[in-house]
Amino acid sequence: MAIQRVGAIGGGQLAWMMAAEAKKLGLELIVQTPNPNDPAVIAANDVILGAIADAKATEKLAVLCDVITFENEFIDLEALKLLAAKGVCFRPSLDALSHLLDKYHQNCYFKNLGLPLPEFIALESSEKIKSPFGFPAVLKARRHGYDGRGTFIVNSQIELEEIWQRCDRPEMLLEEFIDFDKELAVIAARNSKGEIVVYPVVETFQKEQVCRWVIAPADVSTEVVEQINTIAKTILEKLDVVGVFGIELFLTKDDRVLINEIAPRTHNSGHFSLDACDTSQFAMQLRAVADFPLSSPQLKCHSALMVNLLGIETEQIKARLEKLAEIPNSYLHWYGKAESRPGRKMGHITVLFSAEPAQSWQAIAKEIESIWYG
Repeated sequence: MAIQRVGAIGGGQLAWMMAAEAKKLGLELIVQTPNPNDPAVIAANDVILGAIADAKATEKLAVLCDVITFENEFIDLEALKLLAAKGVCFRPSLDALSHLLDKYHQNCYFKNLGLPLPEFIALESSEKIKSPFGFPAVLKARRHGYDGRGTFIVNSQIELEEIWQRCDRPEMLLEEFIDFDKELAVIAARNSKGEIVVYPVVETFQKEQVCRWVIAPADVSTEVVEQINTIAKTILEKLDVVGVFGIELFLTKDDRVLINEIAPRTHNSGHFSLDACDTSQFAMQLRAVADFPLSSPQLKCHSALMVNLLGIETEQIKARLEKLAEIPNSYLHWYGKAESRPGRKMGHITVLFSAEPAQSWQAIAKEIESIWYG
């Protein structure tokens, strides 16, 4: 049976952008989200109001859909398995997600596959904790962390103990700190026939552990791109993925590639694809889960810069958006969120280039940020 109706668990900006692409593909998108003011609510064909982890709401969603995919991973996996046992189709599968939702389990899975990643240990609820890697080290929540939330750079034993105590001593992941040369990312997709496409590798720039801008393609060697493509294909094949994954990586000063984290869905690092690629990551996710042939992920321009527009406290938002829209070859995406909070992703702007830009990427990004943040 042809897939016509796709359900998405989550109603934020990722589902909002997916809804626009669904219309182009002749598909219906139905979202499950807790907030009637979430961006995707107006854009979707239908909405089930319910918490992301509310499996009863997902059961209602399943009645309206042929297949269900994910905008975020804050789900109740065990409850969803009961629905899968009744024949509800989830893409990617719950078996694939079971290796990824907990960051410690994710690292263990990749280590068993022989994939490169930082050294790591699990911090359990014991009286004594320590870092076998020395300091600085990276402390992460094992679940529900995003946009820097739940991730801490710790510089001493005292700081490690203080943060762990402040978090109420949960099980956490402790990783070796990587003194990287660049932070990289890649979007990859796979369909049920095993067809895989990989987008251009990008460089991401973070501030306070939140992505501020993305450059496509990354200025890295062919060998590095080949390493990353191999990693992406290995992950998607071993997990038998149907859908899109966002893969974040470190590039060391001696050109080693290490996996940072995996998002089993579309990802902020792939937003440039909406305007810069033959097929956006959102269209590719729909094509994968709806059993369409995958199409070209390649850039249709020389290069692109994507800058996130984070929440600001000002009465001048409209004027600043209008000024950003005047930038040549720019594409402004405003998510329509009801509340602007500092650090919240409110929108993004992508600028396309037909040749190497005269200014540095950093200069162009800072010019955009000076307009937005004032």
